[in-house]
Amino acid sequence: MTAFRRAATAAALACTTALALLPAAQAQQVFRIVGPDGKVTFSDRAPDNTAAASGNQVTGTLRSAGGVDTNALPYALRQVVSRYPVTLYSASDCSPCASARALLMQRGVPFAERTVNTNEDIEALKRLSGETGLPFATIGTQQLKGFSDVEWSQYLDAAGYPAQSQLPASYRRAPATPLVAQVAKPAAAPASVHEAAPPAARPAAPARSTTNPAGIIF
Repeated sequence: MTAFRRAATAAALACTTALALLPAAQAQQVFRIVGPDGKVTFSDRAPDNTAAASGNQVTGTLRSAGGVDTNALPYALRQVVSRYPVTLYSASDCSPCASARALLMQRGVPFAERTVNTNEDIEALKRLSGETGLPFATIGTQQLKGFSDVEWSQYLDAAGYPAQSQLPASYRRAPATPLVAQVAKPAAAPASVHEAAPPAARPAAPARSTTNPAGIIF
């Protein structure tokens, strides 16, 4: 066995070992929540369904398996996606990001994509990866920083993703969404109809003047 083949085998085994030790994870997305008072907060959890029930707009909710809809996938591929969901973090005018995306699409890897274009996105990316470099990807909880065709392929192989696409012709990948999603907080619940309304204030009587003791309005 040549030194190159030994190195490649060792790298593949290292990838397999690393992925075997990692639990499945949801695609990470940060939610920017704007309350009725205009106060902005950040969270890695989407608000509960009360936001939708109250009529507020909620965006950035995640689908199953890390943001990927697995309903139309073949069974074997669905199992891989459920165990090791793939998320790509990219930006506009980023050639390495385009190369990373092309590799995933060529292999037929179902993946979620989060875009990093605003200052808020950059800060969120730094909290996730510790850096601001792109592209950035996760396979399960394994982080891939910067694009390397060889490295990314090794991790995809170790996770069990097929080398050739097995996606059905009807499969459509979800569009990329901003890393920091805009979410509105639920409005305050209206007062119960059973609660007694405070008595209405009675209008004050007009003040009597010394020149018009009776307070008659002319």
